Amino acid sequence: MTLYVRFAAHLDSALDALVAAGGLPAGLERRAVTVEPPRDASHGDLATNAAMVLAKPAGTNPRALAEKIAGELEKLDGVSAVSVAGPGFINLTLTDDTWRGELDAILAAEGDYGRSTIGAGATVNVEYVSANPTGPMHMGHCRGAVVGDALASLLEFAGHKVVREYYVNDAGGQVDVLARSAHLRYREALGETIEIPEGLYPGEYLKPVGEKLAAEYGDKFVGQPEDAWLALFRKEAVASMLVMIKADLALLGIHHDLFSSEAELQAAGKPEAAEAWLRERDLVYDGVLEAPKGETPEDWEPVELPLFRSTQFGDDQDRPIKKSNGQWTYFGADLAYHFQKAQAADQLIDIWGADHAGTVKRIVAAVQALTGGKTRFDVKLVQMVRLLRAGEPVKMSKRSGNFVTLADVVNEVGKDVVRFTMLTRKADAQMDFDFAKVVEASKDNPVFYVNYAHARIASLHRKAGEAGISCASADLSLLDTEELALVKLAAQFPRVVEGAALAREPHRIAFYLYDLSAALHALWNVGNDRPERRFLLADQPGLTCARLFLARGVGQIIRNGLGLMGVEAVQEMH
Repeated sequence: MTLYVRFAAHLDSALDALVAAGGLPAGLERRAVTVEPPRDASHGDLATNAAMVLAKPAGTNPRALAEKIAGELEKLDGVSAVSVAGPGFINLTLTDDTWRGELDAILAAEGDYGRSTIGAGATVNVEYVSANPTGPMHMGHCRGAVVGDALASLLEFAGHKVVREYYVNDAGGQVDVLARSAHLRYREALGETIEIPEGLYPGEYLKPVGEKLAAEYGDKFVGQPEDAWLALFRKEAVASMLVMIKADLALLGIHHDLFSSEAELQAAGKPEAAEAWLRERDLVYDGVLEAPKGETPEDWEPVELPLFRSTQFGDDQDRPIKKSNGQWTYFGADLAYHFQKAQAADQLIDIWGADHAGTVKRIVAAVQALTGGKTRFDVKLVQMVRLLRAGEPVKMSKRSGNFVTLADVVNEVGKDVVRFTMLTRKADAQMDFDFAKVVEASKDNPVFYVNYAHARIASLHRKAGEAGISCASADLSLLDTEELALVKLAAQFPRVVEGAALAREPHRIAFYLYDLSAALHALWNVGNDRPERRFLLADQPGLTCARLFLARGVGQIIRNGLGLMGVEAVQEMH
């Protein structure tokens, strides 16, 4: 049990004692009561809003209630002072031994420090990447891939059961374009000189697909009408693209649990089943869409279509689930797909590119309708990444035809640099990825700064060994207030994990690690001017061991945080 959880339990016991003594009514809702660091560190170590939350339903004055709660909290071991501030906030100052005990807890828990049970085993389906299977992964997919994967790891660490899913959009017109492009490369592999017309995929990545098809089928489909080979080439090309996509994602350390096919979904009649389910509940009806706003096109005419009543769930208009030709709309297919997912999960999360913002309302409405509002559903929008080299836009990749491949970027700067950088800003904020900046040895580069902190700690332990200092145990009472301030920051890691998981924001881990690393660097640098403050003092092995334990605890937190981001903690910098 981490410090914040322990003191939340202490507060609960204090409130129970007041109830038993008649100082507080029984049965008050306490879910909004918090225990957290005060905004101003000079006010103490912990703060609670208990009196502010409970006073009104208790029919009492917040400050008067705060004084009563403070009286109970003063009885706790490990508390050196309790004060009431403003209208009723309660601040606690903890003893130094309490913080030394938390350092012991960090070292004992190791990789499990910060692990939470707030997820209570709920199954969360996280769908991310889901790029059209028409080519290799490019940097337009990279940020969503990293955000989704880090979020999945974060939710697992916070006590959820997570399913990582990739939705393969293999039923739309884009896969027919892929099949036609592959057919051209097939003819090329058989010796024909080809020209790739506008509208087909020009990338060289389709050459191996054409060669494979030529080796397997010979000239069987040369000169044949499209209906003789389109379905086969579509299937073969999509399969080859998925092999390529999985290999590209593996370069980032990303592996999905489930690949769901849109084509298989439709072949299994899932959209029809979803439509029938909704019609039974009068949530789909046959109606006519309103004319387009503004100047109506000459060829527009009213057509009766099956419409989903999305306006009942906050959307601005009802949405068609089929086209006039009877084919499913993108929304109709997505509706069925989410219906399928919701039957196997308690919560759903979709990671989408920001260009899909306009469709969020309707799919949120659909999930609400399909689950009766019982399934939490979040759509996280991820902004595009602008690639730069020393401030100048990066040229496109010849292999891809019109974009920069993810593989090219990972091969140049490394998986960990890419993953960390993608989490250094909130997902819906614009991002520049400058090849020069992300490998720069500078405090302004979070990737370097956090890695440098961990490398410093690893180097410290190596140098201690070289100096003959071995620390099986340590007297942590030798750590003073300045050093314990670092423990206080390290002890916030479990709170950061829970807050990031609840908000679905993995970038909070990167922000926290930067702050923790900055605090470690600052304490380390004090020793440059004050030799007695150095971590390693060969003539004082006892004090050195205490500081080594402090450094080890901070290093453990950095490793735990980087692990959630899918980044390996480095042992030394080159």
